[in-house]
Amino acid sequence: MLIHSASQLLTLAGGPQRGDRLGQLGIISDGAILIEDEQIRVVGTTQELRAAFPNEPAVDAHGKVVMPGFVDPHTHAIWAGDRSAEFELRLQGKTYLEILEAGGGIISTVRATRTGSLEKLLNETRPRLWTMFNYGTTTAEVKTGYGLRTAAELRMMQALIALNKEGPLEIVPTFMGAHAIAPEFRERPDDYTNLVVNTMLPILKDWWEQQAPYNSPPFVDVFCETGAFSLEQSRQILVRSKELGFPLKIHADEFDNLGGARLAADLGATSADHLVVTSEEDIRALAHSDTVAVSLPCTPFGLADPHYTPARQILEQGGLLAIATDLNPGTAWCESMQFAIALACRYLHLTPAQAIAAATINAAAAIARSETVGSLEVGKQADLLILNVADYRHLGYRFGTNLVQSVIKKGRIYSV
Repeated sequence: MLIHSASQLLTLAGGPQRGDRLGQLGIISDGAILIEDEQIRVVGTTQELRAAFPNEPAVDAHGKVVMPGFVDPHTHAIWAGDRSAEFELRLQGKTYLEILEAGGGIISTVRATRTGSLEKLLNETRPRLWTMFNYGTTTAEVKTGYGLRTAAELRMMQALIALNKEGPLEIVPTFMGAHAIAPEFRERPDDYTNLVVNTMLPILKDWWEQQAPYNSPPFVDVFCETGAFSLEQSRQILVRSKELGFPLKIHADEFDNLGGARLAADLGATSADHLVVTSEEDIRALAHSDTVAVSLPCTPFGLADPHYTPARQILEQGGLLAIATDLNPGTAWCESMQFAIALACRYLHLTPAQAIAAATINAAAAIARSETVGSLEVGKQADLLILNVADYRHLGYRFGTNLVQSVIKKGRIYSV
């Protein structure tokens, strides 16, 4: 299939973009791209490719933007129930941590998810994944973490494997048994940490090897935060995960600067996420590592919090910056990476080009998939978007609407 006559073909070629390199879109005017066997075979101008491949089935982009599919590197898309009542409490002045202390927050969703069957999890999650896909996300990381018991966490993982097989959205799974202290361990956080380290993680390893659903193991993530896991508890969990062969992620510095970002850099984690109150010292540590700093602008927006990731400081230090939705039931029920881009332009002070790079090639690096997705380069997976606009800057400039006309996943076209 030959897609041609793109006003701007955004290739994002050249790998993840550090520091002031962020925003190199690799634009080909009047661009074209040849797809074969689910992969990108040739990239160039319309004139070049139509002359070289005159007999290929053709799709006319009609002077619209063609770009890589969005990669959402941080979501909690699988859960049961909702927390609309909690949203109302926040509007009445209750803070996130106050609601958590009162048994709400994550624990509220844990109660609903623990009692949910596999079928219920599939049925409630599937529509969210389709909405993400229709808004242009072709690959997404999805975390467990609302079970906080071994069997419930594995049931969530089983659902993610099934949903990935269904497609079309490609799911990169993350195990997050350390999303919060389980309610029955509320007064014994060290005991729950030991349960994760000594029971959950070894069982996950054996279970995963028996299932063999992917070529690589899932990520393991931990919420290093006041009210969740301390820095030392987070270290225990991540060190054990690394010993068992799991790649690492961390939630850090959303509310308090406990040192989670530096821990991620020291352990070689693939990403450190949230990073709202990260210190200058920890930013430097991240910038001198290969750990991707993932900003989640939908979350402070959802909390009506004026504090966002210090993205400019991360870039000035030469760091790798990505953005994600943080889709979750409590603080950011948002399936749209387009909206995350719009927020990144306004509150992270990124240009549209920088935000697009952070939502594609750098986001792919944040889930260790930059060799296969996130850019339009020969040999990569044919995951593309055709937008309804002729200029990429409409992403970021516009919000609250869907600019995607068609999604192409592994070479198959889906009209939105």
